[in-house]
Amino acid sequence: MKKLFFVAVIWMALAHTAAAQQRYAIIDTRYILEKIPEYKDADKKLQQIGDQWQKEIDDKQAQLDKMYKSYEAEQFMLSDALKKKREDELFVMEKEIRDLQKKRFGFEGDLFKERQRLVKPVQDKVYTAVQKMAIAKAYDFVLDKSEGITVIFADPKLDKSEDVLRELGIKN
Repeated sequence: MKKLFFVAVIWMALAHTAAAQQRYAIIDTRYILEKIPEYKDADKKLQQIGDQWQKEIDDKQAQLDKMYKSYEAEQFMLSDALKKKREDELFVMEKEIRDLQKKRFGFEGDLFKERQRLVKPVQDKVYTAVQKMAIAKAYDFVLDKSEGITVIFADPKLDKSEDVLRELGIKN
């Protein structure tokens, strides 16, 4: 029984020692990215592109609404063949709008591709700076508190976002 207790105490001591040796830092990539002028420019450009594409979709939707109201007003005077033709036109226009929305804003759509083209290089610079900092300061873990991981409490002295900004050459 004494051996089992002794082994348990040694095992807990070793586990505590191993845990105490791990070094970690917390960063906020959203904060870091918002301080980078290239990211701000890319974000503004993406907003403009998105607004332009949304206006294009809104214009087509307004055109469809106008066509639909016209059809509703005239449907009683149209022959069955003309009704069918107009309904088909409305259906085709609705499909075009849905397809355009998917093409522009869908998963891996044009906006996603533009985001990859404009933002990914900046994100890659940040991740490279984080890696350099982590290696230089011998961190075992670097946690990002901006998205995905919930950090209930973080000692402000552990936040190394400013170190990453310095690594990128950006002064606050």
